[in-house]
Amino acid sequence: MKILKYIGIGLGLIVLLIVLTLGVLIIIDDLSTSYLEVDALPSQNRSYLIEHVNVVPMTSDTVLLNYSVKVENGVITEVGQQLADNGLEVIDGEGQYLSPGLIDMHVHVWDEYELGLYLSNGVTAVRNLWGQPMHLRMKQAINEGKLVAPAFYTAGPKLTGPEFIGDDNLQLFTPEAAKAKIIEYHDRGYDLIKTYYGLTPEIYNAVIEQCDKEGMDIAAHPSQKVPYGYHFQPQIKTIEHAEDIVQLALGYQLDSAGLEEVVKLYADHPQSALCPTTVVYYNIYRLLTEEGVLSTEEMDGINPLIRMVDSQAQLDRWQGTKRYDSTIVSKILAQHNFQVMAVQKLHEAGVNIVCGTDAGIGVTPAGYTIHQELQFYKNAGMNNYEALKTATVNASIIHSFLSDLGTIESGKRANFNLSKENPLVNLQTLRKPNVVFVNGLMLQRATLDEYEITAKNRSNLIVSGLRYLENLLVEK
Repeated sequence: MKILKYIGIGLGLIVLLIVLTLGVLIIIDDLSTSYLEVDALPSQNRSYLIEHVNVVPMTSDTVLLNYSVKVENGVITEVGQQLADNGLEVIDGEGQYLSPGLIDMHVHVWDEYELGLYLSNGVTAVRNLWGQPMHLRMKQAINEGKLVAPAFYTAGPKLTGPEFIGDDNLQLFTPEAAKAKIIEYHDRGYDLIKTYYGLTPEIYNAVIEQCDKEGMDIAAHPSQKVPYGYHFQPQIKTIEHAEDIVQLALGYQLDSAGLEEVVKLYADHPQSALCPTTVVYYNIYRLLTEEGVLSTEEMDGINPLIRMVDSQAQLDRWQGTKRYDSTIVSKILAQHNFQVMAVQKLHEAGVNIVCGTDAGIGVTPAGYTIHQELQFYKNAGMNNYEALKTATVNASIIHSFLSDLGTIESGKRANFNLSKENPLVNLQTLRKPNVVFVNGLMLQRATLDEYEITAKNRSNLIVSGLRYLENLLVEK
């Protein structure tokens, strides 16, 4: 009995040691992201007058030459020429171009380091579509003004139907359970609902009904259990992924005639926007054709846990497919090109396109990928102004919580990019803005570069695993 007692004590001490070690790792990781705290900035001034700047307001396809922009407490109060400073700090824009910060409408955030990566690439607002408990804490810290970060909005956990099993979603089995989850996510502080595969008509109807009662918008990853046209409902603000036009609406056929019917569906429902994420299939093409794709410098921006598990699994999957299907490369490229054509047809029909990247998973790093996505919109026939609209003003009209973003005009939040060149002439100038303003805070390029370097050198694999374990325990 004494031996059993000593064994029990020993096991208890081992468990305690493991718990303490894991706790220390979490504390260390939290301290490692202290560089993103507002107090770490040399200046926390949110009131100033920017002079001698060329304003790209995005209210129209124009540039306001040699203008001034007055910001007070992080909000634009005046845009005009030769404005009085009224004692505010004066910032010389030096003839550079001031444009609204970019909005990525489809991301998956895994840690705070990624917030700095978004800012470094001119992204000043994100819509996170894979909600977990850590995102509620992240959102709270940002809203309380503790973290320098993009404006952050998060969906709850992905809602799926009874047949769609996976540890990365929340299965719903009855309409009653669906309604209860919507109420719960609303009360806990999630901003919107993400619907996913496998939702049956009865359960989906319950989700939509309860979202309407709670005043929660829906971002819909289409369910194969209902017709594609089902998703054109007032509570569903965006339909995700151009790939699902091919897979669900067109039954995996690159059907131009069928595409015209889909375009008409969108045109007949102007409240519905498409978030294409065309970069997803291009990245599958890269996994099939690009040697060393997981070893590129940009991949250092991927969370270490995701890089080890998801990125590697995707590479193995597609390389495995390639070994027994010699046509897979051409098929994937053809589907990507069809998606780009779909964006072109929808844009020509006046459909609202909003920019999203699916960043944070696979080989889609935070921040970098939005510029690639915008280039695909240009490939779809958009000019620079039209492409930039998808990541600014188009996104700002989707949800009420985005209404103070997307343009440079009085009453909007001071989220800007200051770049040497005119983005309406050279969109790539936004890849590395000279200065990023977020919620009125001014971040110089040197600071943004440090954010990027630190994120690329993080080593938080174990802590990321713990946070995901928390998600499994809390949300299931």
